[in-house]
Amino acid sequence: MSRAKTILLWLMAAAYVLAGFNHLLNPEFYLPIIPPGLPNPEWLNLISGLAEIVLGVYVLEPRVRVLAAWGIIALLIAVFPANVYMALENVGPDGPGSGVGAAGWIRLPFQALFIVWAWWYTRPDAEA
Repeated sequence: MSRAKTILLWLMAAAYVLAGFNHLLNPEFYLPIIPPGLPNPEWLNLISGLAEIVLGVYVLEPRVRVLAAWGIIALLIAVFPANVYMALENVGPDGPGSGVGAAGWIRLPFQALFIVWAWWYTRPDAEA
C-alpha cells in the first residue's frame, strides 16, 4: 500500500472511531438528526456509534479490512436518510429549524466522497 493510501487509511479510521465515541459521549447532538418515525432513536444512535468504532478499528486490520470497508459503506448508506432529513428540515442541536442553513446541503455530497474513500480500501493494491 502506498504511503498516501496508508496515511489516509489511518485518518479515516481515526475519524470513524472519534465520531463513534462522540455518538456515545454527546448523544444530544445526534438524536435530533434521526428522522421522526424511526424507532428507538437512543438505540439507533448507540448502535451507529458502536458500529463506527468497531469498523474504524477493524479497517486497520489487513485480514478484515475489505469487510470493514464494506461495513463503512453500508453504514454510510444506512445513515444517509438522517443526513437528508437534516438538510430538508435544517436540523440543528435544538431540532428542526435550528441548523445552520446550507451546511446540511453542503454535507450531502460528502457522503458520496466518504463512500468512495471507503471503497478504495475494498480494492486490491496495484503491484509495484
